[in-house]
Amino acid sequence: MPNKLAEQTSPYLLQHADNPVDWWPWGPEAFAEATARGVPVLLSVGYASCHWCHVMAHESFEDAEIAAYMNEHFVNIKVDREERPDVDSVYMDVTVALTGHGGWPMTVFLTPRAEPFFAGTYFPPRPQRGQTSFPQLMTAIADAWAQRRAEVEESGADIARRLAEIVALPGGTAGGGAAPAVTAELLDGAVAGLAEKFDARHGGFGARPKFPPSMVAELLLRHWARTGDPQALAMVVTTCERMARGGIYDQLAGGFARYSVDDTWTVPHFEKMLYDNAQLLRVYLHLWRATGSPLAERVVRETAEFLLTDLRTPEGGFASALDADAVPAGAPGAHAEEGASYSWTPAQLADVLGPQDGPWAAQVLGVTEAGTFEHGTSVLMLPADPDDPARFARVRAALAAARAGRPQPARDDKIVSAWNGMAVAALAEAGALFAEPSWVEAATRAATLLRDVHLHEGRLWRTSRDSRRGPGAGVLEDYGCVAEGFLALHQVTADQSWLALAGELLDVVRARFAAADGGFFDTADDAEALLRRPRESSDSATPSGQAAVAGALVTYAALTGSAEHRDAGLTTVGLLTPLLERDARFAGWAGAVAEAVLAGPAEVAVVGRPDLERLARLGTAPGAVVVTAGPLTEGRDVPAVYVCRDFVCELPVTTAQEVRAKLGVRLPG
Repeated sequence: MPNKLAEQTSPYLLQHADNPVDWWPWGPEAFAEATARGVPVLLSVGYASCHWCHVMAHESFEDAEIAAYMNEHFVNIKVDREERPDVDSVYMDVTVALTGHGGWPMTVFLTPRAEPFFAGTYFPPRPQRGQTSFPQLMTAIADAWAQRRAEVEESGADIARRLAEIVALPGGTAGGGAAPAVTAELLDGAVAGLAEKFDARHGGFGARPKFPPSMVAELLLRHWARTGDPQALAMVVTTCERMARGGIYDQLAGGFARYSVDDTWTVPHFEKMLYDNAQLLRVYLHLWRATGSPLAERVVRETAEFLLTDLRTPEGGFASALDADAVPAGAPGAHAEEGASYSWTPAQLADVLGPQDGPWAAQVLGVTEAGTFEHGTSVLMLPADPDDPARFARVRAALAAARAGRPQPARDDKIVSAWNGMAVAALAEAGALFAEPSWVEAATRAATLLRDVHLHEGRLWRTSRDSRRGPGAGVLEDYGCVAEGFLALHQVTADQSWLALAGELLDVVRARFAAADGGFFDTADDAEALLRRPRESSDSATPSGQAAVAGALVTYAALTGSAEHRDAGLTTVGLLTPLLERDARFAGWAGAVAEAVLAGPAEVAVVGRPDLERLARLGTAPGAVVVTAGPLTEGRDVPAVYVCRDFVCELPVTTAQEVRAKLGVRLPG
């Protein structure tokens, strides 16, 4: 019989609706139940495409005996971290503070007042390699609650008090005051620090596991465009080439996996996230714009088509993720297996392609008898372009068709505002530069869904599924990324309604998310009260809400001439500058916005010169805005390209050579 998750919108919660665990969704009813029963809360946080979340679910939450103990001794709450990033943020801080590390699944024990007193991540069903089992842990927690409840409650209250302490952003103070200035020296130092951590052989930064450094790549591309620093560009070129040729990139259907478990981008963690692919689509687009790389162009085209083919939902939005796991063929009732859709043996290639093409494909795609993954299988890579493109295209199509017959990864089809905002921005810009109107149309449909479903009574909601809004209010990153998407769409389509909507979102941010030091909180002032009002400053897999909003504010100011929006963006970036000084890997988007500020950014109006419009969009000037309609074009009747910076305009230009020089156009066409 389904539990209390059966009516939820989150695919992750629905995955647990038939567990024997009596799960509750997050909400006051669950904590009231814990108070009435006098038992602690077991909070489990994860997301639909999380491999180890699935493992713990199969091992423990589907086990009748374990579930019975959970139901007897706890009120059990299940949270989708993607639907409620505010809840996840608060209790992840606790988990990291208590254990020294974080991750999902996250397991936290709380008092009925939601105060945490124990935290961890994955626990196995039986003791292994010195790790406490989940049943052992629950027994210890239940015994401590029964025998030393006052002590446990005081511990939870103490952790909650510490958590509730408000901490200003790195460059701010609780009482406000001027934020640190953005300077060229600061960004030079940030790039130098990145160079020290750069893996010159394989690309990327630091050791395994390696995550695609999307925001850092944008910082480096903009730094190169502003300064001409060849090392900054080289770091992006190396990283993007190694990723595109590695197993982290799907060599058959396009799209990137979440991260690589090794230093060489060979074996990925196979889940494919919308936010990674939206950001990387833009990175490779900007790399192509800078260098004309055929590899970058191919990745742009394939990744855009991956978004449209595999992640687009019937209502026009983009699903959150494809799972890492698939059920092995010929094993009915078996649990899902990570990477089962994507790995190959030489024999499997020969079965599909025949005795001639099979061995050739194995050599081209790095499939060996020993294997690069598990059970003698290999993840497809493309170390070099094959010498017979037509043959490779035929082989690739045949393998893709064969793979389509395998069990496929599940899809988390909830629509997340922030990530769809990223997809809108990437597809709109790529569609304009590559003359692909279907991409712009897809961006417009997704933006329309965000407007019609997620934007309700002037406020943004975090998620939807099947056009039904989820329970969570939009957080700061949602407002920043959706505003960014609307601003990009306005520039490409000349539809001023998207500019107006972006302005409305930013007005809500400034009114309801503002902090005393000039930055912002991650939640609105009327959001659900948690133990602490979340306020993240570092980038993770996506830009921090602070950086996302700062970028949108600066872009909006460039498009409208609003000095107050520019000042708000500058203040927020300034508050993040200590992160850039300390380790720019975790402040890449703040650095990218800072590069735009130092470069102007360029405010470009193309009036009556459609022949120069695409050329203007090919410019590499950091953060430049390019429009054919809107405030920047008002009062300008003479056909020309008008370039301004920081609200100061230069003489209009009318030749391609002048446009190239002013906007840093590198491509010949």
